[in-house]
Amino acid sequence: MPAVDKLLLEEALQDSPQTRSLLSVFEEDAGTLTDYTNQLLQAMQRVYGAQNEMCLATQQLSRQLLAYEKQNFALGKGDEEVISTLHYFSKVVDELNGLHTQLAKQLADTMVLPVIQFREKDLTEVSTLKDLFGLASNEHDLSMAKYSRLPKKKENERVKTEVGKEVAAARRKQHLSSLQYYCALNALQYRKRMAMMEPLIGFAHGQINFFKRGAEMFSKSMDSFLSSVTDMVQSIQAELEAEADKMRVSQQELLSVDESVYTPDIDVATPQINRNLIQKAGYLNLRNKTGLVTTTWERLYFFTQGGNLMCQPRGAVAGGLIQDLDNCSVMAVDCEDRRYCFQISTPSGKPGIILQAESRKEYEEWICAVNNISRQIYLTDNPEAVAIKLNQTALQAVTPITSFGKKQESSCYSQNMKNSDTENDKIVPKATASIPETEELIAPGTPIQFDIVLPATEFLDQNRGSRRTNPFGETEDESFPEAEDSLLQQMFIVRFLGSMAVKTDSSAEVIYEAMRQVLAARAIHNIFRTAESHLMVTSQTLRLIDPQTQVSRACFDLTSVTQFAAHQENKRLVGFVIRVPESTGEETLSTYIFESNSEGEKICYAINLGKEIIEVQKDPEALARLMLSIPLTNDGKYVLLNDEPDGTGGSPSENRGAESEA
Repeated sequence: MPAVDKLLLEEALQDSPQTRSLLSVFEEDAGTLTDYTNQLLQAMQRVYGAQNEMCLATQQLSRQLLAYEKQNFALGKGDEEVISTLHYFSKVVDELNGLHTQLAKQLADTMVLPVIQFREKDLTEVSTLKDLFGLASNEHDLSMAKYSRLPKKKENERVKTEVGKEVAAARRKQHLSSLQYYCALNALQYRKRMAMMEPLIGFAHGQINFFKRGAEMFSKSMDSFLSSVTDMVQSIQAELEAEADKMRVSQQELLSVDESVYTPDIDVATPQINRNLIQKAGYLNLRNKTGLVTTTWERLYFFTQGGNLMCQPRGAVAGGLIQDLDNCSVMAVDCEDRRYCFQISTPSGKPGIILQAESRKEYEEWICAVNNISRQIYLTDNPEAVAIKLNQTALQAVTPITSFGKKQESSCYSQNMKNSDTENDKIVPKATASIPETEELIAPGTPIQFDIVLPATEFLDQNRGSRRTNPFGETEDESFPEAEDSLLQQMFIVRFLGSMAVKTDSSAEVIYEAMRQVLAARAIHNIFRTAESHLMVTSQTLRLIDPQTQVSRACFDLTSVTQFAAHQENKRLVGFVIRVPESTGEETLSTYIFESNSEGEKICYAINLGKEIIEVQKDPEALARLMLSIPLTNDGKYVLLNDEPDGTGGSPSENRGAESEA
């Protein structure tokens, strides 16, 4: 006998949309079989009760047997022999239409009864198991929704444990009901064939036994035919028993698994996380806004396909596009006191969808998978190897350190560098003949510093002489003397993202590469919180100030800034390269990356203007021409041309008059 389609019992626990879609095909087939069985039973009952209309009843039966082929069963594989057998029986019924009379008892026992038993036992069992499976699935969904709403507070551990047990019990109940339901649907494919043939065998035997003429006409040919049909039914019965034994053993093995299979987030402390995924699939909770302040969470099945994030609801044949993941960003977020939430943003930085994972392992793997896909690794020849290499390099290079001293000890990439040409100080550097490789810009394994705590000696101005050094790295007063004497003073609100040693400052590509590595390192280590600081740009220094205490956290001479640039797409990202001399006579290069509340080009413009002031201070006439083109504030400070001063700056003529008086 040809093989039949079966539901895989191993996929019952996962309960994926693909399995549900296949299950709907089996359910459709069972519904079609139920309708056909009812029609066939009605036809046989008519034969049983229509003694006076035997010809009409057998004629209708013959038509009904031929109708089996036109039912378009969704799972019609292996029914060819059944169809051919029914065709043959249809011809026999037509030939016996005017010859036989029905014996009610024998027809009731051998023809009508098997179909009734098949309908009342097998088809009713499938319908009952379907209802139980639906109830178990609804109960599991309710328990998962309750589990997803658990807060992160530690005092609710007892509630979390109870809810976790409830989820495990509901999941086990759903697993058991689904296994029983799947087994019944698989067995129905075999019982369907027997149910179609057994009553016809009884009907044919009744005709041969009770009608001499029929026996004389068809005994030889029908005996051999019925024998082959009987053998076929017995072979199907043997296959059913063997398959039932296999399904019973498989069901016991699947139910004997550890309870951890049913319990979500069983290994919270040290989950086994695969950070090299380039595709991912599983259930997530999607946050939907239903009003101005109200939201709902919907549990859906998500999967990645190429560079796209797809979503497939239960019962859907295929998934739909949710978001394009190319060049997007992903980060963990705190959302409505729910655990394991993360947000996927568009390449322009616009916040996108917020999702919630079931466990920490799923949460970490989804973030890593989206991050890998956003780099378009899937387009390479060997994406798995590229993902492994990038993540190994990132894990080696992003070990957080908390002081420049540690970074200098672990970084051996200091080198003698000549002073950059003035062309490198422009806001947008000129394009080079070819873009340097990543290894030429930043050495592999370079540590990244996520704070900006500097030694105390680096906080003090070199012109302060022998004044006392504050051991905590803070200035002794809240004023900055160089700001009072500076011709330029501009303040920006920024957040420090990270810094790292670089090998060159010849182009802005080193800043763009540092931005990429810093953001990737923060995503891998789940470092997303940053503190605001004030970046004050003067014609002498760059100073990072704590906005609450007004303490200077870091100070750099403007002459040591050799390269600066804003990100080409995310305009709020800005970075600059600092050249620092060492006691050995060599020089080191370090890149600092910030996120600004305003456009990064404004910071670059201020730095460029400060460096121009330093250059033209050597020529008084050139300095005067430069100062006349920049507006003044009321206190006599020069500000950027594209920014409004803090006070009433006045007209350019008034500013020039103020400068002349000065």
